[in-house]
Amino acid sequence: MANHKSSLKRIRQTNTRRLHNRYYAKTARNAMRVLRATEDKNEAQALYPRVCSMLDRLAKKNVIHKNKAANLKSKLAKHIQKLG
Repeated sequence: MANHKSSLKRIRQTNTRRLHNRYYAKTARNAMRVLRATEDKNEAQALYPRVCSMLDRLAKKNVIHKNKAANLKSKLAKHIQKLG
């Protein structure tokens, strides 16, 4: 167990941030899952900007790496292009 006040505070802050990050990362993953499951191209194109925005926000706040966000967006764009 931590002995310093500052380390106790750091533990509290870390737990709070971890839960916050986990919630938003999970929300983005679910949105990507919905987009991938979509069979209609128009519907997928409508969802794509919202999902990209989520990924960009996560990358901006360092929840995920910026390159990972870029890779995910690219894969989703390719998926939408294949829909017909």
